[in-house]
Amino acid sequence: MRDHGSNAPVLPPEIARRRTFAIISHPDAGKTTLTEKLLLFGGAIQMAGQVRAKGEARRTRSDFMKLEQERGISVSASAMSFEYGKNWFNLVDTPGHEDFSEDTYRTLTAVDAAIMVIDGAKGVESQTKKLFEVCRLRDLPILTFCNKMDRESRDTFEIIDEIQESLALDVAPASWPIGMGRDFLGAYDLIHDRLELMDRADRNKRGQSIALDGLDDPRIEAHVPTELLGKLREEVEMARELLPAFDKQSFLEGHMTPIWFGSAINSFGVKELMDGIAENAPAPQPRLTASRQVGAEEKRVTGFVFKVQANMDPKHRDRVAFVRLCSGHFMRGMKLHHVRAGKPMAVSNPVLFLASEREIAEDAWAGDIIGIPNHGQLRIGDALTEGEDLRFSGIPSFAPELLQAVRAGDPMKAKHLDKALTQFAEEGAAKLFKPAIGSGWIVGVVGSLQFDVLASRIEIEYGLPVRFEQTQFTSARWISGPQDKIDAFVKANRGHMATDHDGDPVYMTRLQWDIDRVERDWPELRLSATKETHV
Repeated sequence: MRDHGSNAPVLPPEIARRRTFAIISHPDAGKTTLTEKLLLFGGAIQMAGQVRAKGEARRTRSDFMKLEQERGISVSASAMSFEYGKNWFNLVDTPGHEDFSEDTYRTLTAVDAAIMVIDGAKGVESQTKKLFEVCRLRDLPILTFCNKMDRESRDTFEIIDEIQESLALDVAPASWPIGMGRDFLGAYDLIHDRLELMDRADRNKRGQSIALDGLDDPRIEAHVPTELLGKLREEVEMARELLPAFDKQSFLEGHMTPIWFGSAINSFGVKELMDGIAENAPAPQPRLTASRQVGAEEKRVTGFVFKVQANMDPKHRDRVAFVRLCSGHFMRGMKLHHVRAGKPMAVSNPVLFLASEREIAEDAWAGDIIGIPNHGQLRIGDALTEGEDLRFSGIPSFAPELLQAVRAGDPMKAKHLDKALTQFAEEGAAKLFKPAIGSGWIVGVVGSLQFDVLASRIEIEYGLPVRFEQTQFTSARWISGPQDKIDAFVKANRGHMATDHDGDPVYMTRLQWDIDRVERDWPELRLSATKETHV
């Protein structure tokens, strides 16, 4: 759990200025566009690439995989770091598509806060609810950005009510929209008493910001038409009576979310949201391990791998492990202890992700996310320390909901397929099972779009066309219990057995009846739909 109390340790200034956060949303709420604009205002890029634009302009910075570029959806979480004012932001974009929720789930273990993006016309959608539940499990503070206010949207009070009811969160408006759709002019900043006006002429430019002495300041009349001004004054008065004022402690504990209203595509509301992150989001938080809590202020470096991405650069067969640093001041060239392997590892070429560019990281601090290129030594959940055998907890692995056999188009290239599949399993892109009887592999995923992504990546990255085929199995379960019982069970159920890429036994099922039978006949064994990666 998080400690936001007054007796929290004092962090070194470099760590205290860091803000590490993820962006979560339902597909199409405008998350990728918002990510672009955050990078634009952070000075990390010169011009935002429009997701819906044509040709090269469409290559948005955080979507680097070919399939993402073709479909206009984000299917792998990317990390991006940039300076904003006095702060250093580490932004982790997450897959918006629900088929990739496991990647998102793991990403949320590596951040200290989340921005929830909702569509002003649609409100809280199913995927938003799912992702929010994950944030709640981890007590993550959440900032809400209600996007697309330049289109026809729902009533502001209705949107706030829905968030309060469906997510059981107090909502404190940080801004209040002025008009909507074609009449959307901007918003009134309730925290700083400022009028924020949208610039419709240049989508990459933020509009005017005018400091006021409250809504009765006569200067406001020069900027807002009488009809809209009357409505704004009335709604803000109601909001101040009916809704709670922003309480930072309640926000940090995960009970309250501040909400900003804006239009990411028009760059409106983005800077206010960024200021909100800088002012209110927490600095790097302590992390739990199996033996103790690790504080960000500790001198010795610790970190864990929450994502592995292969072939980010198609010209080099590289694999990059994304590592969240939990404590200390990391320096390039440091030798770190790889806990699972029990071996030292020299980190000579760590990278920082600055928008679409990668730069060698000469140093990094707790809260930062660095990439460590490696040849398969690092897996999801691995811990790196300066000697202590720590196992960070809470990095989950889910049972796949869809299972298919995979075959290489060219049988002579089966060895290449083994290599490609093992790599994707270690990356967390799919589960890989080797049946005890018969040849070949069974691939398990959470959503069917993942099969398309895998086929596309195996062909692009390995020049190997593959086909996926139906299999008799519908689910996979990890087995735990006394070793002698597991051995006896494996022997008695060879037709149902497989091993995962770590070599652990997995029971493949066809019907619910298979699971019920095990529970009845093997009471000492436990079948589990998740395999928690302790490192």
